[in-house]
Order: sequence, then structure tokens, then C-alpha cells
Amino acid sequence: MRALTFSRFGDPSVLELREVPDPVAAPDVAIVRTRAIGLNFADAYRRQGRYHLAGEPPWIAGYEAAGEIAVAAAPFANAELVAVPVDHLIALPDDISDELAAAVLLQGLTADYLVHDSHSLRAGERVIVHAAAGGVGLLLVQLARARGAEVLGLASSEAKRAAAREAGATHTSDSRGNWIAAEAAAFPGGADVVYDSIGTTVIDSLRAARTGGTVVFYGMAAGTPPAVDPRILMDRSLRLVGGDLWNVLRTADDRRLRAGRLFAELRDGRLAVAIGERFPLARGADAHRALEDRDRIGKLLLVP
Repeated sequence: MRALTFSRFGDPSVLELREVPDPVAAPDVAIVRTRAIGLNFADAYRRQGRYHLAGEPPWIAGYEAAGEIAVAAAPFANAELVAVPVDHLIALPDDISDELAAAVLLQGLTADYLVHDSHSLRAGERVIVHAAAGGVGLLLVQLARARGAEVLGLASSEAKRAAAREAGATHTSDSRGNWIAAEAAAFPGGADVVYDSIGTTVIDSLRAARTGGTVVFYGMAAGTPPAVDPRILMDRSLRLVGGDLWNVLRTADDRRLRAGRLFAELRDGRLAVAIGERFPLARGADAHRALEDRDRIGKLLLVP
């Protein structure tokens, strides 16, 4: 089979499409032929050497794909075939296409746990979403609005801010500018919760939260976050919560329950998914560059 591989850490130029042995089925392990593969920042982190990788090179990135059935949280998905533990498979309803599943599952499941588990959003709460036009961001804005929250979406361009507003953000601000001032005008007294996937902005996110508010740190798209002095939390009774999808996808029932809830949001029109661009698997390096340039709106897909 063909797979998108890398044998050393580095920029997207280390990626190479090559022939590798087909995966082998085993008890409780299925082989899925992929039709659409979701690209995520976690794939870039692995390519850069920021995440642990098992085994020896060449490595295959990827954790999300779909064919006749969907794959969520299974490694080596950037390939034509992927071996998947049966309890990691998610059946696709007839009205959910393979492209839609690959575009929504990991980021949608992330947005789902952010509004249910990391901070149980309530109607009327004031929310800040960093990277509001990104893959998770657009879904998070929609789910927050569906729960009756008021959302300030941060994004780096007017096109992205327009996308955040279309998704339901009640306020937007330039993430490269003085968004703290914009937040103070939109939410006097501070935000109830700030969802931070940038990493380097955690201190500002804590400043933007109200006394007694919460910052949910669930990504580091711009790099390693700074150290946080716990006295900052004590002085204003703040909560800094970490979020990671793997901690809520613990069993087959977890995956299917949460995926079913996500599919229901799509079916009922409370959630829409934008596909930013489709890249042939052979152009995986271009897809990674587009992801890191952050100049696309919506989900990037790799197509075997």
C-alpha cells in the first residue's frame, strides 16, 4: 500500500509518499480501506517530534479516516489501509458520508468534550474561542451557540472572522491585535470560560477570564505555553483546566455515544462542517504547509 511517511523530524519537506507493507488483520483488529483522511495539528506535532512516536522509522502519521466505516483515534491513518482495533471503529449512518466523517470526527469529538466535560457550558455564559475559524474553533463556536452561550471569536484575518460570525460568534476580534481590550468591551467583567488551543496565549487567556472563571487549555498551535504561577489562579479564584480527547475516548461505548451525539448535531442542523481543501495523499507535504500557514478556513482532507 501507499502511505505518507517521514523518517526524520522536521518541516513538511520530510514527508514522503512511499510503498510500505500492508497492515495485517488480527483478532479484534480490522483493516479499513480509507477514502478520506482528516488532517490535524497533532499530525504536524508528530512530524516535528513534539509527540511521542512508537516503533522505528519510517513513521506514518494520522489518527482519523473513513471508508465504509470511520476510524477515530487509531494511529497510522495517513495511508490507503489502516489496522484498527475493533473497539475504535465507528459505524457511519447512511446520511453521514465518508468525507464528512473524516472532516468532523476528531475535531468534532474534541469540541463535544470541551462543552460537556472540560466546562459544562450553560445558556447565557460568555465564551472566548481562540482560533475561532480553525477546524475545532468553528465547531466549538457552533456548539457553544447551540447551548445559548455568547461567543467572542478570535481570528487572524477578516475572512476568518467573517467565518466565525457565520458560525454564530456574537463578537469577533483580531487575534494579532489588542483582543484583550475588545474582550473587555464585549464582556465587561471578563469571560466565564476561555478555550485556548494556541498555547503561547495562556497568560492572556487567564487575564481575560472573570474572577472565578475557567481557562481550558487543549492545544499548542503556536508553541509551548509559558509556565503559569499558581498564585495567578489563587488571586482571582481562576481554574486552569487541561483537555485531551484521549482521556474521554476510553471505551467503544465512549466513542459511539459521543459520535452519535455529534452526528445528531449535524443531522439537526445545529452543526455544519466546512471542508477547506482536499489534497491527494501524494501532496501531503502541501497539505501540512497549508495547515501550518493557517490560511485555509475549514477542515483539510487527504484523499488516497
